[in-house]
Amino acid sequence: MAEFILKDMVKRRGVADEFVIASSATSTEEIWGDTGNPVYPPAKAELAKHGISCEGKRAVQLRKSDYEKYDLFIGMDSMNIRNMHRILGGDPDEKIRKLKDYTGGGDVADPWYSGRFDITWRDIYDGCEALLESLL
Repeated sequence: MAEFILKDMVKRRGVADEFVIASSATSTEEIWGDTGNPVYPPAKAELAKHGISCEGKRAVQLRKSDYEKYDLFIGMDSMNIRNMHRILGGDPDEKIRKLKDYTGGGDVADPWYSGRFDITWRDIYDGCEALLESLL
């Protein structure tokens, strides 16, 4: 969800051409062979409630080579952060951050356990707003 929320925010501000925003999985749960699953239907529905499309998106795996391609790596929770460090081989340039560090800390609510995609939306939206403000 974060990829599409942040893309929507930069588009609305007219600065989309200044950003490359992509999401990658830090586990292989949503990737079978070389094919990633599409966005989970309840997440897709939550995005649609806010007028945001995620059509065509499929899960892709984060790779060590990504470290040199991007300025920041934003994780949703502590497990994402641990996995990013493992996959990327550390973080010598301090590019890895947790989204809610921009709003006071903590983990984004995981809808897999609660089923509350609305709460996850709010956490991600607030985090993306604060992240974007720190970058502009």
